[in-house]
Amino acid sequence: MRYRARAEYDGTDFAGFQAQPGRRTVQGELERALAQVSGGNPVRVEAAGRTDAGVHAAGQVIAFTYAGGLGPDDLGQALAGLLPADIAVGQLRRVPAGYRPRYQARSREYRYRIWTGPPSPLRERYALGVRERLDTAAMQAAAERLVGRHDFSAFGGAERQPIRTLDRVRIRRSGRMVTIEVVGDSFLRHMVRRLVAALLRVGRGQASVEDVSAALRSRRPAFSGEAAPAAGLVLWRVGLAGPSRRLEARANDEHEDI
Repeated sequence: MRYRARAEYDGTDFAGFQAQPGRRTVQGELERALAQVSGGNPVRVEAAGRTDAGVHAAGQVIAFTYAGGLGPDDLGQALAGLLPADIAVGQLRRVPAGYRPRYQARSREYRYRIWTGPPSPLRERYALGVRERLDTAAMQAAAERLVGRHDFSAFGGAERQPIRTLDRVRIRRSGRMVTIEVVGDSFLRHMVRRLVAALLRVGRGQASVEDVSAALRSRRPAFSGEAAPAAGLVLWRVGLAGPSRRLEARANDEHEDI
């Protein structure tokens, strides 16, 4: 049976989602637990996006093929008992044999949180601590320059196809917490954190809205390739295509790593 599920994880102690020899990863822990309920047989886990070291997820989508005898409810309970405390998997849903979440994802939403109050160890485990008040109006003006379909070479690693579409970049303030919401079809390696670093420069008065526009047009590494720390970033939601809107594989999704 092929299953898909939403996965949540605290990325603090992981070297990213993707399995890496000798390092603790989300994929590695998932596959280890699934092997235990599959009689020791290896089970490959795929995801809608490969989050980088230290990045969290509230709405990651995973898929795997299971050949054992447990039904979805019992399998889900078995996984819950085997997975470490920093990973949780939601309800298992049957999907067609060829289902691959990376190709079914029609949108991805990331949220980056910034705490602008006094030092707060609990908040700053999942947010970037900034000790000054940010000009969120200026940040929003700069964010609007990023919306649309652009060549994002300036904010990503070297990619064969650097063109991406951002549907929304929104800055929200709630008390002393500032959240940057970024929604798009797919992302270049480290793209979200580099966009956040640029917007933070604007919020601090270190760069202008036009500086961000000029960096985007230049296609050279924006602001010396500066990227915001991983701890504040969460893969919040993956929007999936319905059965009648199956997405085809695209080369520009191959190296998504945010």
